[in-house]
Amino acid sequence: MKRPYIYVTRKCSEEQLQPLYEIADVEMWAEEEKPCPREVLLEKVTNADALLTMLSDSIDQELLDKGTQLKVVANLAVGFDNINVQYANEKGIVVCNTPDILTDTTADLTFGLLLTSARRLIEAADYVKDNQWKSWAPLLLAGHDVHHKTIGIVGMGKIGQAVAKRATGFDMKILYHNRTRNEEAETTLGAKFCRFDELLTSSDFVVCLAPLTKETKNLFDLEAFKKMKNTGIFINASRGAVVNEEDLYQALVNKEIAAAGLDVFLHEPIQADHPLVGLNNVVAFPHIGSASLETRYSMMNLCATNIKAVLSGEEPKTKVTI
Repeated sequence: MKRPYIYVTRKCSEEQLQPLYEIADVEMWAEEEKPCPREVLLEKVTNADALLTMLSDSIDQELLDKGTQLKVVANLAVGFDNINVQYANEKGIVVCNTPDILTDTTADLTFGLLLTSARRLIEAADYVKDNQWKSWAPLLLAGHDVHHKTIGIVGMGKIGQAVAKRATGFDMKILYHNRTRNEEAETTLGAKFCRFDELLTSSDFVVCLAPLTKETKNLFDLEAFKKMKNTGIFINASRGAVVNEEDLYQALVNKEIAAAGLDVFLHEPIQADHPLVGLNNVVAFPHIGSASLETRYSMMNLCATNIKAVLSGEEPKTKVTI
């Protein structure tokens, strides 16, 4: 009997994918940082029984139609907006993601981005490296306190709750806006549900952790930024498309808000000449929310477990349903 063929669109740990090598022929895109070209993926899917994909891979109708024997797509992410899940399901193709595993790791990074932006940590480190530190001064690289401030979290899912939990350690007041009330966050963390506009006007730190949907696309535009405090700091660790980047740039240049910390962008990767990167009140990270060795290895292993389950006629652990 012919062994299944699995294509992995980015270099991953073979050790974590070992369950797949036991049941199938596995081929992996060899370059770690360069994404698999679209034309290569379109070619490989024609023979694939399974794909292990990244957020940078567009798993659209064209590609799914070419996968005539495709049974499962396992996305190495909690998000799946890069996949036409509805069409995949119509074709009987199972879609899986990696929720929960990356919750705490992403929350750590998000709060780290908040601290870095507030206390100007990147600027301070560069100040020393560039040999600019000549003496102590009362307001040298003075930033903003985090403790006892108000954090407004847009998107109170599991990662949002994990960020709120960290905020309690800084004695912060926690506001949140979500599609539905999160009673657990209110009961265990003291979070207060409020309207989006109220969150913007009341928060010292506005943290976006909302999924990308039709409703959240360009949610943060110039109008939203103008409602924030001019001492407010905006943090985005969700998806780049929830922000109008031109409006954010204007808000920062015109001092509508004080600073921004960004782990995601509309078109990734960005280059050093990106307008936002050129601002000294912007901290820009290369989409590393879940980038710890422990978490990324666990995500790879979960993808392998899901693929093996589907190819073995079993139910996967984290099937996406919409």
